[in-house]
Amino acid sequence: MPQIVVLPHATLCPEGAVIEAPKGKSVCDALLEHDIDIEHACEKSCACTTCHVVVREGFDSLDEAEEKEEDLLDRAWGLEATSRLSCQAKVGDEDLVVEIPKYTINQVSENH
Repeated sequence: MPQIVVLPHATLCPEGAVIEAPKGKSVCDALLEHDIDIEHACEKSCACTTCHVVVREGFDSLDEAEEKEEDLLDRAWGLEATSRLSCQAKVGDEDLVVEIPKYTINQVSENH
C-alpha cells in the first residue's frame, strides 16, 4: 500500500507523519483518517482551496488535475508547480511526500 509522508506543519502535524493510504483514496481523506485535520471548508467538493497541498515527491503518479481544480489552485496561497487540492488528488501507485502550506485563504477559519 502506498505511503504518504507528511512534512512537519507547525499546527496540524508538528512531528510530520508517515501514513498508508490505498490507491484511489483522496489525499485529504487519508490525512483526515489519520487525525491530520487539514482544512476542507467546502466539504471536499472542489469549491475552495483550503485543502491545498504541495506534492514534493510522487507528483507524476497522480492523475492530472481537471480544469476546475486548476482554476481554483490559481487562488491558493503559496501556489507551486506541484500544488494540488488534496480533496481531488487520488493516491496512485507511488509513495507521496506532501507539504501542507502554512496558510490558507479561508476567511472564516476560527484559527486565523
